[in-house]
Amino acid sequence: MSDPHPAPPPRGDEPGTLVPAPVRTELGRGVGSVLVDQAALARVRERFDAEQAHTLGRYLAAAQSANTLRAYRADWVAFSAWCLREGRTALPAEPVDVAVYLAAAADTARPDGTGWAFAPATLERRAAAIAAVHAANGLPAPTRADVVRLTLRGIRRSRHARPHRKRPVLLHTLQALLAVRPEPGWPGGVARARDTLLLLAGFAGALRRSELAALTFDDIELHHDHRTGDPLLIARLRTTKTDPDGRHAQQVALPAASRPATCPVCAYAAWARLLEIHRDRGTPGLRAHLAQVGPDPAVHRCHAFTGTPLADRTSRPLLPAVDRHGRPAPRAMSGRAVADLVKRYAHRAGLDPDLFGGHSLRAGFATQAALGGAGDREIMRQGRWTNPRTVHGYIRTADPLDDNAVTRLGL
Repeated sequence: MSDPHPAPPPRGDEPGTLVPAPVRTELGRGVGSVLVDQAALARVRERFDAEQAHTLGRYLAAAQSANTLRAYRADWVAFSAWCLREGRTALPAEPVDVAVYLAAAADTARPDGTGWAFAPATLERRAAAIAAVHAANGLPAPTRADVVRLTLRGIRRSRHARPHRKRPVLLHTLQALLAVRPEPGWPGGVARARDTLLLLAGFAGALRRSELAALTFDDIELHHDHRTGDPLLIARLRTTKTDPDGRHAQQVALPAASRPATCPVCAYAAWARLLEIHRDRGTPGLRAHLAQVGPDPAVHRCHAFTGTPLADRTSRPLLPAVDRHGRPAPRAMSGRAVADLVKRYAHRAGLDPDLFGGHSLRAGFATQAALGGAGDREIMRQGRWTNPRTVHGYIRTADPLDDNAVTRLGL
């Protein structure tokens, strides 16, 4: 008689899992009772193990960001392919095999001979991916062994690699990016409005690209500055890089600016209005609205803004994708799309796109704030940094002679 509930196939090929199939232990041994059907018990336990492994895999995947999971998956595939080619075991892996793999990768040159194929940070991430896969299968991480740790330390010390950092978007750079937005009207006016909000909110809020992409209208609240009465946006971040579990409620203030062209609240009001029209009247209504003469760009529109019905607890993305025909999509932009957008605008502005990326907005906030005389505590509060050394790096970049004794040498 066949089992009415056959065991489901391995679920490791679904999105979010880290390995092709869960590691299985031998089932049914050691029960030893004549009252138990060993074969039936083994089938039940195997089915339970498979279902639980799939459930566990979903939660393990949720513990990492999408970008980290994507990178880990590629790193694990590379390591597995190397093990297959070299006749070694990938899971569970021997520490010596992992160390040999990392050393071989460190000695790999680019095909064009211009340098090393992998930076030390990349190899450290590959080691982290190997450890994550082992942890997902309940196995001890081979990367904890001294042979692996010392190999990574030796690679780092022998390379003396300088971290590659994106160039910050300073205020004059931000103005250059805003100057090359699509023209108003249809269809470019839709992307123009969205990108204006993205650039201004990312810069003023010191937001990471993943944080920008994750924002919804439900995360934005309209308040007023108790000192001036000016409108103020509060963006609540559900999860962040430093708080992936969302245990600590983090918020970012986006106040009204002195000029409408660089005012995040004005940009938010204009973008919300376009999406309201698209929701109520569709693409034809959006086209007709953009064909009209818009408001005077020299006048603040945020003072008349009282909120938007788009904050309706449906998690409507704040920054959705927009196709080339000017139609907003129901899905949000990805973090990678945010970085590509900054690069694209840098290229339009005549800048080297390889020097800019999603982190340029966050780095630009810290650097520009330091140039404006902001102190460590002020910068750390808005940017949600917890390590003063990180902020000091931006300050040194902004003005290396500030508070520096070299100016007092009398040379």
